[in-house]
Amino acid sequence: MSEGIKDEHGLPEAAAQSRASVLRSRAESYIALSRHDAAIADLTESIALAPGSARAWRMRGESHRLTERYEAALTDFDESLKLEPDSAYALGSRGQVYAALGRTEDALADFDHALTLSPDSPWILEAKADALADLDRTDEALEEHAKIIALDEGVPYSWAARGDLYQRLHLYAEAIADYTRALEADPAYVRALSRRGEALRMIDRYEEALTDLDRAIELDPENDRAYGSRGAVHSELGDDEAALRDLDRAIELDAGYVWAYRVRGEILQELERHEEAVADFTRALHLEFGDA
Repeated sequence: MSEGIKDEHGLPEAAAQSRASVLRSRAESYIALSRHDAAIADLTESIALAPGSARAWRMRGESHRLTERYEAALTDFDESLKLEPDSAYALGSRGQVYAALGRTEDALADFDHALTLSPDSPWILEAKADALADLDRTDEALEEHAKIIALDEGVPYSWAARGDLYQRLHLYAEAIADYTRALEADPAYVRALSRRGEALRMIDRYEEALTDLDRAIELDPENDRAYGSRGAVHSELGDDEAALRDLDRAIELDAGYVWAYRVRGEILQELERHEEAVADFTRALHLEFGDA
């Protein structure tokens, strides 16, 4: 099509390509701001103007994935990979969608393919480790985490990621050791403080847990998980008033925080505030299982 010929949107081809490019760029910033609906709108128009952009399909797929629109995400990643079959990013992201849908073997196939293209990609290695853990292939999952740590032992995220797997496996001493390594690399790493506090709570080391969770909240006053964990610690220490304050705040920050409703309900039940307890348990059942 010559520049003077207009496409179906009424724009000359050069103008359509230019507009599509700017829309893709704006969408990238929307994604960075977690404004995924705005990103999807821009990318949808960009794809209509320039359907041959693998990047646009890939970015829209990522926004769909992050907003849990998994079938739409799969469609977009499939289109992206038709245009760019050796995109490690698209393969890794599609693998994450498969994992979210419970299609773990499909996820592993995508992760393995992606890692032949980008063998030192920490996020793909971690996603593969999570998929292996879902299949109870724990030793293999830990091997993937060892690869991530070996890439650079000074990266706190890598230690925290393995700590999360240990915590998932109820191996709390090992989790605490990894979170501690993360905090040696970055003493202000909120994720490691919050998760170590939770692991310490699970083995009844409440005062130490409280120290970590207080620090996590000081650094990140909107950390709903830290408030939830600290609320549970206060409850174990017999301070129901402080526990309820923290759990109220956790739920204020995340109205879908099922565990916080359950813990708050149990505390309210112990206080014989049964109507409020019933409301919390009912909300938890609705959020987790779809009860009316």
